[in-house]
Amino acid sequence: MTYLKTRDIFHVKYILGHRNIQSTMIYMQIGEGLVNYSEDYVCKVAPDITEAQKLIERGFCYVTTFEGKMLFRKRK
Repeated sequence: MTYLKTRDIFHVKYILGHRNIQSTMIYMQIGEGLVNYSEDYVCKVAPDITEAQKLIERGFCYVTTFEGKMLFRKRK
């Protein structure tokens, strides 16, 4: 499930404590098969730090800042 959220196999390897990346890949394949995975996102804009904090507490991830506004997203 962590891989589906982060798309970072090395992070998953570290979390699981595997020495060999092949072991981690087995778990990735199992996880992908168990989940109806979506590439769809809910996007939000935070004009200030207070709103950004609220979005992070609701599970949104920071993407970038554009024209002074912070952009966040969360998988549906």
